[in-house]
Amino acid sequence: QVQLVESGGGLVQAGGSLRLSCAASGRTFSNTAMGWFRQAPGKERAFVAAISWSGVNTYYADSVKGRFTISRDNAKNTVYLQMNGLKPEDTAVYSCAAALYTNNLYSTSAYNYWGQGTQVTVSS
Repeated sequence: QVQLVESGGGLVQAGGSLRLSCAASGRTFSNTAMGWFRQAPGKERAFVAAISWSGVNTYYADSVKGRFTISRDNAKNTVYLQMNGLKPEDTAVYSCAAALYTNNLYSTSAYNYWGQGTQVTVSS
């Protein structure tokens, strides 16, 4: 089992920045790939970013490339999502997820464990 707890969400003006954190406990964190997804009201959950267990490989949705950066600190069992240049369309509940295998990290079906999510609201 892996327990995931997100933090760092909040209200920010357009153009601002936030850093989300996802603290993991339970199963060996360093062996799992991690991802961030978001869900806006009335929309399906969408892929944002993912990172391999080693941190060497990262993956991003086109909508966030160049603005968001995913990273991890295996010593702290934590994965981060640095969000810069935020836009109102980035408003959503952001959730982190852990994948035991690294197949198709763009899909929700690749992930075995999910956090509860943290709200990010970007005002115009």
